[in-house]
Amino acid sequence: MDKVVSSAAEAVADLGDGASIAVGGFGLCGVPFTLIDAVYAAGASELSIVSNNCGTIGLGLGRLLDAGRITRARGSYVGENKELARRYLGGEIELELMPQGTLSEKLRAGGCGIPAFYTPAGVGTLVAEGGLPWRYGPDGEVAVASPSKEVREFGGREYVLEESITTDFALVRAVRGDRHGNLVFHRSARNFNPLCAMAARTAVAEVEELVDALDPDEVHLPGIFVQRVVALTPEQAADKPIEKRTVTE
Repeated sequence: MDKVVSSAAEAVADLGDGASIAVGGFGLCGVPFTLIDAVYAAGASELSIVSNNCGTIGLGLGRLLDAGRITRARGSYVGENKELARRYLGGEIELELMPQGTLSEKLRAGGCGIPAFYTPAGVGTLVAEGGLPWRYGPDGEVAVASPSKEVREFGGREYVLEESITTDFALVRAVRGDRHGNLVFHRSARNFNPLCAMAARTAVAEVEELVDALDPDEVHLPGIFVQRVVALTPEQAADKPIEKRTVTE
């Protein structure tokens, strides 16, 4: 039951070309930088990424994006990465945007074995009606568009059917973890991390502090959802870039 591996490189050694990966983080908060760097170093390409956003230029998933390693991305926010916008509008990447709560539930439901669910988010918009541009062609025309989705009425209100998400791998970051894969997250760094781990067949967690065991009442994500644990060095644990530094005089 000891899930600790010796390095990030070893933890992602079987993550190859064409893999689908759910990646935790919100902006640059709670991002598994060390594991992403290991995937970058290993050279995996044609990746399908599920994450709230795609990092920033040169940081987090932005490293893989800048290198042209990502062919498809699913998320809910792209505003801080001009390179993602450029590649999307230029037809270099397929991008599926969705409401943030829908993304959360797609991952959670996928991890719970629920294939689909109904939600009111997106009813009456292109999310439900179809036609959202997923990929542009070289001529700037829409090459791939989202399909229409089933809409049903429950209790006098309309809901759209959304399919759940599962992935080959997940990369997540926790503040503490034990050898069984139980994880604790720090405040807002928790964000999408537990949901991404739940949705993956192989979840890899980098932890700032590795302990032999955690108090069960502390655990945010049970080890049943985590297959591999990597203990960060003090330097790696302290490396937490700030997306927008704000100071007061």
